Amino acid sequence: MKPTEKAVKVLDILEKEYPDARVTLDFKDPLQLLIATILAAQCTDERVNIVTKDLFKKYRRAADFAAADPHTLEEEIRSTGFYHNKAKSVLACCQMITDQFNGQVPRTLEELTSLPGVGRKTANIILGNAYGQQAIAVDTHVKRVTHRLGWAKPDDPDKIEFELMKVIPRERWTMACHQLVFHGRNVCTAKNPQCPACPVNNLCPKIGVSAKKLGRNDVPETT
Repeated sequence: MKPTEKAVKVLDILEKEYPDARVTLDFKDPLQLLIATILAAQCTDERVNIVTKDLFKKYRRAADFAAADPHTLEEEIRSTGFYHNKAKSVLACCQMITDQFNGQVPRTLEELTSLPGVGRKTANIILGNAYGQQAIAVDTHVKRVTHRLGWAKPDDPDKIEFELMKVIPRERWTMACHQLVFHGRNVCTAKNPQCPACPVNNLCPKIGVSAKKLGRNDVPETT
């Protein structure tokens, strides 16, 4: 079976398992998703959603964030962790959006990655979920699950992205990432993955059918 054929089979199964798979950050527009994604680094989406509930009421435009007092903003996002660097990224990013993009979050990968603190993963999250484009965002769950499935080998997320582009049909890029994230959170976890309960274990080269027969759930982390 070709890699793409196997990937389609896996994704078909995950689509049924996680029909509500989506980005779990709360947002109403591209700017809110951008800010939330920056804050989500090394932080849970649940915590970010708590913080942004009030944050987005106070700061409604990129210019509002750009004009924010740095110390005040740091305190407002403190609970997301790494608040000093995150505040710097938010301020610099929104200043550039205000000055160079007429206050609008750009719509291309090249322009998005020109923003301070915005890498390919964040840019692809914006493109795929705020602008409806097909994009592959590689987070820790996507990295772990695709390593185990044998779809990608590199450790570098950007290189993983390019490998996944060859395996996953383009029309499924964005949704596939959501499905892989949900699977990584619920079943294919970093520690003690639930292999016997995994709906795709017979398609996983790291596990195989033998894991299901043996009832193993102690498969080690591979990333």
